[in-house]
Amino acid sequence: MIYIGADHRGFELKEKLKDLFDELGYDYEDMGAFEHDPADDFPEFAKKVAEHILHPEDRGIVICGAGVGVDEVANKVPGVRSGLAINKDQIKSARHDDDINVLALAAEYTTEEQAKEIVKIFLDTEFGAEDRYKRRIHQIQDIEDEF
Repeated sequence: MIYIGADHRGFELKEKLKDLFDELGYDYEDMGAFEHDPADDFPEFAKKVAEHILHPEDRGIVICGAGVGVDEVANKVPGVRSGLAINKDQIKSARHDDDINVLALAAEYTTEEQAKEIVKIFLDTEFGAEDRYKRRIHQIQDIEDEF
């Protein structure tokens, strides 16, 4: 399942990505915003997406203007490994090596076509599951457990 959420700055891109999911046959759930409201705040939507990442096959996509805010919020939820997209090669590496399960997008710095390419790679790339990658993920989980 793909969970997607965005504030007003990411609203338009979110809607276009939902069309992509329909086209590609992916199941998804829209966690809001459900209308363009310039007064909304990104933490609400990023939290809703992140708290739904419960199974290894679940993926989340969070969008705001710069992408940083939603990335910060998503990473506050235990078990979430969110990565802010810079480009498609970086996201391929982040999925393969770091097993990110949430993708943060910067609506104001990513074109629709770039975002679609990045999302496809995020959804299609499997975790490499090499021992060193697993070890690092366990180290991250240990840090979460400290707090």
